[in-house]
Amino acid sequence: MIAFVRGKFAKKSPSLVIVDVNGVGYELQISLNTYTFVSNKEEGQLLTYLHITENGQTLFGFFDQEEKDLFLHLISVSGVGASTARMMLSGLRPEEIIKAIVQGNTKQLESVKGIGRKTGERLIVELRDKLGKITMENISASDVNIHSAEKDAIAALTGLGIAKPMAESAVKKVSQSAKEILSLEEIIKQALKNL
Repeated sequence: MIAFVRGKFAKKSPSLVIVDVNGVGYELQISLNTYTFVSNKEEGQLLTYLHITENGQTLFGFFDQEEKDLFLHLISVSGVGASTARMMLSGLRPEEIIKAIVQGNTKQLESVKGIGRKTGERLIVELRDKLGKITMENISASDVNIHSAEKDAIAALTGLGIAKPMAESAVKKVSQSAKEILSLEEIIKQALKNL
């Protein structure tokens, strides 16, 4: 089993990377999530999973262990093949997939090409408990990061001369209306528009 490959990225596209490892080129199928991490790098390491079927062998590459673990969970569900799992990781960020499964949000899962209502429900039934246990610590850690970003945004706004109650109100509005986790800069920009 090939656990990882490390070398120069000879070719990169949103769905494929060829890694030159001492003169041997390994073709890895990747998700858009992994591509965002490797797109500006000349070399690096990708974790791998060798998928063997009666029609051939495919090597999948992952930027980090969390994405690889999620991929393995997804393909363990009946009706979800390796290509569909890769499509899910390209359509949604890993944390969005996990959140959708844990919260039972079939609509979000169905937004990915190849995932119908039945498959979405099967993913939730089979993976909710597994992913829920694994991610409870991660979710609470990300909540701490969100709150610290909000505090930093409020501090930045008060540093610009905005009264603290107004800054807190603007940041709260941004946080409540945000559909995804925003960076500190995005929170500040949107809060300034709300003032």
